Amino acid sequence: MKPTPAPSTRHVTGASAVAAVDLYWIPLGAGGNVVRLNGKIYERLIALRERRRRLDLYHAALIVRVPEGRFTIESTPVPDAEGDSRGVVGGGSVGSRLAGALRIFRYEIRCWPDGVIPDLAYAVESPRRLTQAEVDARRVLDVAPQVPTPVWGRDELGTGDMWNSNSIVSWMLARAGFDVPGIALPTGGRAPGWDAGLVAAERAAC
Repeated sequence: MKPTPAPSTRHVTGASAVAAVDLYWIPLGAGGNVVRLNGKIYERLIALRERRRRLDLYHAALIVRVPEGRFTIESTPVPDAEGDSRGVVGGGSVGSRLAGALRIFRYEIRCWPDGVIPDLAYAVESPRRLTQAEVDARRVLDVAPQVPTPVWGRDELGTGDMWNSNSIVSWMLARAGFDVPGIALPTGGRAPGWDAGLVAAERAAC
């Protein structure tokens, strides 16, 4: 059954609340030179192919607050086998399913009580307060363990866009009833994979 839509999204900076869902846009590779460089090369090639100017790339993360605590939601590489300590609720392979046999080619989805998002200080035009309704915040937490886990960086679901961390966040928000198309990207930026999550969520709602 399709979730009841939440109130329209809006951009509000600052602010803690008893219940809230805050979206953060973090520059791809913030704090890490290799990922940032690879992202710039990737975007330059895509921009050339599409005959447009190069844009900044962003990675989405969420902080969800409910009366009993604060949860950070993000998808990251798998650092070790202690996933329970980071609130891991799912994960999959990176690049190919065969490569996923090795930890360095796997990603994890975190819904981490009192967790940390290492690059949060680099976030741009953030936080975006999407709601302060407790029921909406709880829906995001409820759908977190249900996120699809296709191969990262591929389009296994046939959405026309690759699956990645942005797909995971947009899927969660869409399945929780938020107006995902109404969420603006940072000025001069784009979020590869965002549309993949939205398309996959719409299919799941049918």
